[in-house]
Amino acid sequence: MIELKHLRTLQALRNSGSLAAASAQLHQTQSALSHQFSDLEQRLGFRLFVRKSQPLRFTPQGEILLQLAEQILPQVQQALQNCLEPHQTTLRLAIECHSCIQWLTPALTEFREQWPEVLVDFRSGVTFDPQPALQQGELDLVLTSDILPRSGLFYTPMFDFEVRLVVAPDHSLAKKEHIAPEDLSEEVLMIYPVQRQRMDVWRQFLQPAGVSPVLKSVDNTLLLIQMVSARMGIAALPHWVVESFEHQGLIVTKTLGSGLWSRLYAASRDGEQRQPAIEAFIRSARQHACAHLPYVRDAQRSSAGAPIAKP
Repeated sequence: MIELKHLRTLQALRNSGSLAAASAQLHQTQSALSHQFSDLEQRLGFRLFVRKSQPLRFTPQGEILLQLAEQILPQVQQALQNCLEPHQTTLRLAIECHSCIQWLTPALTEFREQWPEVLVDFRSGVTFDPQPALQQGELDLVLTSDILPRSGLFYTPMFDFEVRLVVAPDHSLAKKEHIAPEDLSEEVLMIYPVQRQRMDVWRQFLQPAGVSPVLKSVDNTLLLIQMVSARMGIAALPHWVVESFEHQGLIVTKTLGSGLWSRLYAASRDGEQRQPAIEAFIRSARQHACAHLPYVRDAQRSSAGAPIAKP
């Protein structure tokens, strides 16, 4: 029957001394505040203060509820503050992306400096299917480009990136301005060890055109770049991953079609995305990536004010 908003309203009325001043303090109209008091008094069966009294005078029942407000509201405020403190001592993290390692390591260092009380357990090795472990409670956070529908997971956008074709400088495709799917039909496409249906270049570029090049699995980014440079095949990688190699003249990158863009998400269990340590890590990692990676776009800005994506 008595809600926190009623206790806060009583406090505002006592502190301000009038309905007009209290309504201004609470950012309500005076008529709305008066109606709230009348409705509450009717439900309680007694008056809370004497109308038009100068100075404002509370009834004995009003004084009792004011004392209750003095006791309860500070406890509520402290409890809410405690909720914002880190209760996780360990943050278990995994990635579905080889190339994320090169920026994730310094991002982890920054996070540990800001949250020294939270131990980050970054699972060693690169696993490409950690989302089931997240669903089962074995992990707390997964960086991924894949959204699993009806998964019980919550996906927070991190950043958008362009996937570009990577070829040797003397490859015939290096002379083309834009790459069509048919241009790759006779090529050896080197990929990370992942199902082809999970690759953007396959799902969004090659498959719709009915093009199926030879696929060769390579599990190391540096080795993959060296093999491309040696004309042993081509690759499709995020632009920021290969930017430094392109500056060295080892490879050349080309636009796939009119531009192939993807998005990286931080996946957590639905309902836990606002846990302080999880939320702080996502914010810190996104800011670090957008500040230090070339050719990426902040996914929050790209989402036009919709920072959270949920399937």
